[in-house]
Amino acid sequence: MIVRRIARPLLAGIFVWGGINALRYPSAHAPAAEKVTKPLAAKTQLPDDTEMLVRANGAAMVLGGALLATGKAPRLASTVLMGTLVPTAATHDFWTESDPQAKQGKMTQFIKDLSLMGGLMLAAVDTAGKPGVTYRAKLAGESVGRTARHARQAARREAKLAALQAKNAVS
Repeated sequence: MIVRRIARPLLAGIFVWGGINALRYPSAHAPAAEKVTKPLAAKTQLPDDTEMLVRANGAAMVLGGALLATGKAPRLASTVLMGTLVPTAATHDFWTESDPQAKQGKMTQFIKDLSLMGGLMLAAVDTAGKPGVTYRAKLAGESVGRTARHARQAARREAKLAALQAKNAVS
């Protein structure tokens, strides 16, 4: 559909641009990212190198954005991009800001990230008109049920025939 061919690159553009920016200038993103990376590194096995984590997030944004824009694995790409938004949104902590102008700027960025998350959620569940995994799993389950039912019926018939043959052989 033409809408997908237009919408996916439009949605992906900000991630590709932001990812390239993070890869080229990780030190510019590091101070804001430390609010997320330092506590995360303390609780997990992630390294305590904020610039490296900014680059990794940037690389995921570029890769996910490119996949989404080209329509290659768009559902997976959307899911990856949602994962990159979580630490990004967390850096826009407007609720801790006392300066009204700074608070407004951070709130705008936070709401933008939430809006992008909504678009990515739609892209992640878009099956492009093909049946989704849930539908296919339901069909497969029904098929297995039919097969099992037919096998039970055949087994009963065979058991009855065997019993008749055994009875006839004895008489």
